[in-house]
Amino acid sequence: MLGSRRSRRRLTTALAGFGLLLTGAAVQAGASTPARAATATTHRVLFDNAHAETAGNADWVISTSQPDPLAQDPSPSAETDWTGALSSWGVALQKTGSYSLKTLPSGQSLSYGGSSALDLSHFDTLVLPEPNTLFTTAEKTAIMTFVKNGGGLFMISDHTGADRNNDGADAVKILNDLMTNNSVDSSDPFGFSIDALDISSGYPAAINDSTDPVLNGSFGKVTKSLFADGTTATLKPSDNSSVKGLVYRSGYSGNTGAFFLTSTFGSGRVAFWGDSSPIDDGTGSSGNTLYDGWNDSGATNAPLALNATAWLAGDGGTSGGGGGGGTGGGTCTAGQLLGNSGFESGNTVWSGSSGVISNSTSEPAHSGSYDAWLDGYGTATTDTLSQTVTVPAGCTSAKLSFYLHVDTAETSTSTAYDTLKAQVLNGSGTVLGTLATYSNLDAASGYTQRSFDLSGYAGQTVTLKFTGTEGSKYQTSFVLDDTALNVA
Repeated sequence: MLGSRRSRRRLTTALAGFGLLLTGAAVQAGASTPARAATATTHRVLFDNAHAETAGNADWVISTSQPDPLAQDPSPSAETDWTGALSSWGVALQKTGSYSLKTLPSGQSLSYGGSSALDLSHFDTLVLPEPNTLFTTAEKTAIMTFVKNGGGLFMISDHTGADRNNDGADAVKILNDLMTNNSVDSSDPFGFSIDALDISSGYPAAINDSTDPVLNGSFGKVTKSLFADGTTATLKPSDNSSVKGLVYRSGYSGNTGAFFLTSTFGSGRVAFWGDSSPIDDGTGSSGNTLYDGWNDSGATNAPLALNATAWLAGDGGTSGGGGGGGTGGGTCTAGQLLGNSGFESGNTVWSGSSGVISNSTSEPAHSGSYDAWLDGYGTATTDTLSQTVTVPAGCTSAKLSFYLHVDTAETSTSTAYDTLKAQVLNGSGTVLGTLATYSNLDAASGYTQRSFDLSGYAGQTVTLKFTGTEGSKYQTSFVLDDTALNVA
């Protein structure tokens, strides 16, 4: 056992390229099954109608036949073959032959991981078309877990005060509540908040980005959208670097006035639209006053809705700064992704505290000559080590592993005086989850291999950071070697 590390001089060259390995949301071994299936030939979309989406003049359904619109017409050729103000949307998807569409009827609840045929685990995308009742605690957990595990979420709001059933909650309040008051991640998980505004009219323009799959997808090019009493969102990229505004209110750009945006969360994708009028096709059940925004000649609302649906379900490339798309999109080349994984190249690729990577014989490597030695001084010390990596979107398997040796002079068998944390960070350095915490209580001879399942984070550029924190009296050394991130 090493008594103290103070006698060994550390290397003075700082490590290059801070940020370690992996994923971008809370990582858990044995996480629930990803929402997306291994094949993506049929994109499964669930439209919500369980939260007063037809209250007042709203008629936000693809068909009055629920849950299956095919019961109204199994081969629709025109939007009037299905009844609802969203029938144009539904029929356009159905006619491609690549979509399976269902509606969650009024009186039912959203769930994830249950036995219902309409459980979110059976779908690739959930559409929330201007909900008008608050989601329950269980429903918010289901929605957030669904997205985190690879699902697509399409949130469509309306202007503030559009409380169609007079229950005290409009879509602005309901969707903000989903993002800020849930049991999965309430710390601005998608990187935006919805503004309490009522913008009466306008044709907000799309940004100029020829590579964005939502603005330039298979359903056409997006140039403008439509305000007919709607709202915008405020972007917060410091909370989620993948958030990206695609359509902006006239005179606005950057982090304010975003009318349509995309983001990612975990291994899933998110889209937001600030008005329900663009998805309204002007037809529906008798007695409703509707507006045909879908076919408005001054906008390209249909391509925007359809391209976004395809992207959320796993088609196309990435939109915004992050990846996304679960197992349905992208390709995967099997291999090991970490650079300088055994530290044999010295102070390259990795980043962290001076002298962490060394070839000292006081703490021999698991293999080769070099290892990463955090702490071991017997004084109050904090050492870090990190590396950034992108996990390909098409990979269904991603396994992080490393060998760890813990050496201590502490004598306690019950108190963790010194610790090593393996944590997952996003692009802005915010801790999203802790893989594991080791301490002086884990001291043992030799190395032990540790491993974690990171398959739920395919499609993201992520950071894993090791932080060793040592107290002021007795040394504890945390020694890492032979790291790997194997994907397939």
